[in-house]
Amino acid sequence: MAAVLNGVRVLDFGRFIAAPWCAALLGDMGADVIRVEKREGGEDRWVQPVTPSGEGATFLQCNRNKRSMTLDSTTPEGQEIVRKLVAGADVVIANMPEASLRANALDYESLRTVKPDIILTSASAYGNGGPYSDRIGFDGLGQVMSGGVYRSGFPDMPMRSAVPWVDFGTSMNMALGTMMALYHRLATGEGQKVETSLLASALVYTNAMLVEQDLMQSNRLPVGNRGQAVAPCDLFKATDGFVLVQVIGQAMFKRWCRMVDRLDLFEDPRFTNDDLRAENGDILNDVMQDWCSAKSKAEVMASLDAARVPAGPLLSPQQALDDPHISALNFMQGVDFPGLTKPAKVSTTPFDLSETPGTIRNRPPTLGEHTDEIMVELGFDPSEIIKLRAAKVI
Repeated sequence: MAAVLNGVRVLDFGRFIAAPWCAALLGDMGADVIRVEKREGGEDRWVQPVTPSGEGATFLQCNRNKRSMTLDSTTPEGQEIVRKLVAGADVVIANMPEASLRANALDYESLRTVKPDIILTSASAYGNGGPYSDRIGFDGLGQVMSGGVYRSGFPDMPMRSAVPWVDFGTSMNMALGTMMALYHRLATGEGQKVETSLLASALVYTNAMLVEQDLMQSNRLPVGNRGQAVAPCDLFKATDGFVLVQVIGQAMFKRWCRMVDRLDLFEDPRFTNDDLRAENGDILNDVMQDWCSAKSKAEVMASLDAARVPAGPLLSPQQALDDPHISALNFMQGVDFPGLTKPAKVSTTPFDLSETPGTIRNRPPTLGEHTDEIMVELGFDPSEIIKLRAAKVI
């Protein structure tokens, strides 16, 4: 079965999450992805180490299905190698400000002089053209500048998410934009530049909050795990942990009232729609908490499932790894890496195509594992490779 992106070559100059995960998704779909790293390795390789040689957990997730070559692109010889790489590539991926792209000759105009139909997919922290464009940043800046953190936690303690959702959302936007550009090139023969940013991606996720604020001047404050627009909605404590419950709409609210044996609440004028239920949410949340207090998580979930009320148990990372549903659907796949005593459980492609599914075919590469192989593909003979390595270019 031919993969969707068989024959497409991607150069991954990315670091950390946004660009590398985008490249990994393209690799899952069959692209030949070359990760180009500094000779000492990219900084992201060594964050949160889990292997004997120091590779990190996020690196293992974001760099499967890639080949690795090391290169000092600041040298004249290194820049010539970059040009040879670009000449044989379809897509270049990077996450850095425009000024940094230009400094590394990875800006779109420079790339086009080498390969006119090249596609450059780039992500920066803030986007290009505004007063913050030259700043650098990570996931957290998108969280705090999008309004999301302001609405999370409590009024005196805003709470940034430990999950880097801005980075991964940016990756998905990069991958989608790249596929659109490849589709356009297939029809027209033209390359183009695909741009996004951490802040732009974060604003997509918080947009409904911003729309409401702009139109209604609601000035909502954070309320912990409670729902702000619906109720009952919160994390409720059972005898052995917590369960999240979210009740939305009249039909679901009536089923919930029946489940907790409080149909009187359905006729109560304080709870006749979602807005009123949210306004009086403490009352409904207290009812739900009282109902849960003497039950186990399994008992709570069984009743909620029977009533067709959306709910889910709070799982620790280990419980998520052990969850039977996650296992049954193969959301995680064991991937070997040199020195590990057991395969790392890496998330699989987060979408499924019935005829051409994404696959994890190859483990993440060790540092520079494929440098010689790629240099031979570029036309260098063994003696040239030895000289370039001695000169610390590769």
